[in-house]
Amino acid sequence: MKLSELDAYFRSIMKIDELDGKDISLNGIQVSAIEGRSEEIEINKIAFAVDACLETFERAADSGANMLFVHHGIFWGKLERISGSYFRRLKYLIDNNLVLYASHIPLDMHPEFGNNAGICSALGVISPEPFGAFRGVNIGFKGSLPEESNINTILDKLGLDERQTMSILPFGSEKIKTVAVISGGGAMDVIDAIDEGVDLYITGDPAHEVYHTCLENKINMISAGHYNTETWGVRLLSEKVASELGLETVFIDVPTGL
Repeated sequence: MKLSELDAYFRSIMKIDELDGKDISLNGIQVSAIEGRSEEIEINKIAFAVDACLETFERAADSGANMLFVHHGIFWGKLERISGSYFRRLKYLIDNNLVLYASHIPLDMHPEFGNNAGICSALGVISPEPFGAFRGVNIGFKGSLPEESNINTILDKLGLDERQTMSILPFGSEKIKTVAVISGGGAMDVIDAIDEGVDLYITGDPAHEVYHTCLENKINMISAGHYNTETWGVRLLSEKVASELGLETVFIDVPTGL
């Protein structure tokens, strides 16, 4: 499939253009490392991963992919000096004819295959509703569980245990009926979860500042890790692309423990 066609496809199913100016990530094609115009570049296999790092690039190339789709790209709204690891990453992409494509907030917020939707689906959340405003756009979801649960059961449904999480603040009800989710760096959004009256808030990163806020407002909070909460989108989108477009895809797992 041609790169221009893939770009149009991704833009048609995600709000990439609508979030231009709101998301500091340069969403879309970040590096078109193959010579020629984008409409002439043929993509035969796409690797999906969370982070645009050298290890991911190498494993994508070793897999036979000539395009890498990531959640965290390498361009974040400012100029960078082409030196050090930044130079090495760009050089590897160019030397290995590897296209780099990124989708940050558009992937977080997607109601079907986004990071937050994926977590809600794994938990069986009933009719999830938009939650958590980011620059005027709701990126998370909230809703009711199909049955009362507890923190250990929820972790099990997410394929995690306490050792794999960054922090667990079990300050709310032991019988959890409602949850709110914002993947990645959403620790401060626990305030919105408190205002919404949910039993459990799930995010990626922890924050010292929210400890006493959670304790005093009697809410449970799981900081499951930035990486752990942001594999959902790329994995689900990989499956969608393989099913709908018939392209070969592969998910490259490069966990950071953070």
